[in-house]
Amino acid sequence: MKVELESNIGELIKKSGLKKAFIADKLEVSVPQLRNYEKGTSLIPFDKAFILIELLNCNLDALYNKKSPLR
Repeated sequence: MKVELESNIGELIKKSGLKKAFIADKLEVSVPQLRNYEKGTSLIPFDKAFILIELLNCNLDALYNKKSPLR
């Protein structure tokens, strides 16, 4: 079973006021990789997700919305 997710990371970064280069540095990824997380073309690994939620002051479940219900 595959769950489709929609990323909220870009919106959360925008609301935070933090610069993408700063966040990418803290996550130890490139800015293009951070953009992949924002667009949902790559899922953020859990270890980096926990760093990101601390930076953005949000919960883990705020990073993504489920697109379709489980069947």
